[in-house]
Amino acid sequence: MTDVDVTVVGSGPNGLAAAVTMARAGLRVEIRERAEDIGGGLRTASLFDAEIVHDLCAAVHPMAAASPFFRAFGLADRGVDLLHPPIAYAQPLDGRPAALAHRDLDATCAGLGADGTRWRRLMEPLAAHSTGVVDLMLSGQRSLPADLAAPALLAPRVLRHGGPFHGFATEEAAALLTGVAAHAVGRLPSLASGATALLLGHLAHSTGWPLPRGGSGVVARALADDLEAHGGRIHTAAPVTDLREVRGTRAVLLDVAPKGFLSLAREGLPPRYAKALARFRYGPGAAKADFLVSAPVPWRDPGAGRAGTVHLGGTRATMLRQETLAARGVPTAEPFVMLVDPAVTDPSREVRGRRPVWAYAHVPNGDTRDPLPMIRAAIERHAPGFTDTILAERAVTAADLETYNPNYVGGDILAGAMTLTQSLLRPVPRFDPYRTPLPGVYLCSASTPPGPGVHGMSGYWAARSALRHEFGIRTAPALTPAS
Repeated sequence: MTDVDVTVVGSGPNGLAAAVTMARAGLRVEIRERAEDIGGGLRTASLFDAEIVHDLCAAVHPMAAASPFFRAFGLADRGVDLLHPPIAYAQPLDGRPAALAHRDLDATCAGLGADGTRWRRLMEPLAAHSTGVVDLMLSGQRSLPADLAAPALLAPRVLRHGGPFHGFATEEAAALLTGVAAHAVGRLPSLASGATALLLGHLAHSTGWPLPRGGSGVVARALADDLEAHGGRIHTAAPVTDLREVRGTRAVLLDVAPKGFLSLAREGLPPRYAKALARFRYGPGAAKADFLVSAPVPWRDPGAGRAGTVHLGGTRATMLRQETLAARGVPTAEPFVMLVDPAVTDPSREVRGRRPVWAYAHVPNGDTRDPLPMIRAAIERHAPGFTDTILAERAVTAADLETYNPNYVGGDILAGAMTLTQSLLRPVPRFDPYRTPLPGVYLCSASTPPGPGVHGMSGYWAARSALRHEFGIRTAPALTPAS
């Protein structure tokens, strides 16, 4: 007999959230992680200099600041300091000032000139109902929202900004919102990208787009510390290759993509469910660049140098074209690039004049091209002289990202294409998308609702389902540090 009630496979943010929730309910929990360290998309590592850490995947965390799971978990009370940049995100443009999204809505509107009133009309009501909007979009999407104003506010805005007629008079405002929509990593415009733009866009003016002091790994460590404090165990370098290896426990929660689940289950799944999983679509890939540099990024517009995140995509029309081509599998020389210079927000990330720079390019799924030339060129266009500051650099192709983390199929860091249908019905159409046909086996990855982002909610909702069905526990466990 095993001394474990629950086995969680994978220690990404959702696997950790699921494990914490189960352990808080009084169950004996273990995590099996294939890599040598925990965290999945929250990992940090010293790549070039032992004193300087780089975020290997996620770097900026609007969802961690806003999600119901982390609100209850209380990151600040656990010593995780979420630092807010002076400007949440920036959109450099050729021949004109960069468009800037300040935390302060008034400052943002003032900078957008003729579109300031339109931006306020778009964002202010969402920010006023931010908790309701976030709770709706990060729900299991199978129940009525607590704040009925949230869907009423979202629906007309998503319809408008998920289509071709954005309603802005200036390129600055149109590009600023489109850069956020590109976080959906897929065809633009679309209803899914419109929802993404409104969720992330309004958070810039409410709970913000913060970076954790010391890098993303501190969030994973806080979750792991809580799990271990409640009797949980974590086994790293402990891959699971067949579900039969962990079926001795009463519940198994899998922080894996549908492709990984099919591999683990082998022939054990009902054919109809297996075919539905096999039809799950993956989106474009991300290709990563990590730089060690000797100075801040020398942006032509100083405003970009105060931003936590910089979107390098040009005009709205250019971003629509580039993102749609990537979604169609067409490689281009000028992909959309997202950049973070962490030391802008967290000065401790700079040591002896050296600092990390993080960048992703959106490319076709499975792309094997070296992204460094494309990413350097995108940065140089708006920050001439950047290349001269590079002390060391590393490329990770979209294809290599799947090797690093099998959940990123073809480099899809969102663990599934963000189409409207698949966003609502991922991974397959079921009333309880976390519960699988296999007794006691649940999916808890970002391939389940509410989808991608460091919010922990997929893991939390899967754990709640497993608690209810396998253990008869219907009351949500407390997550606060004091409990």
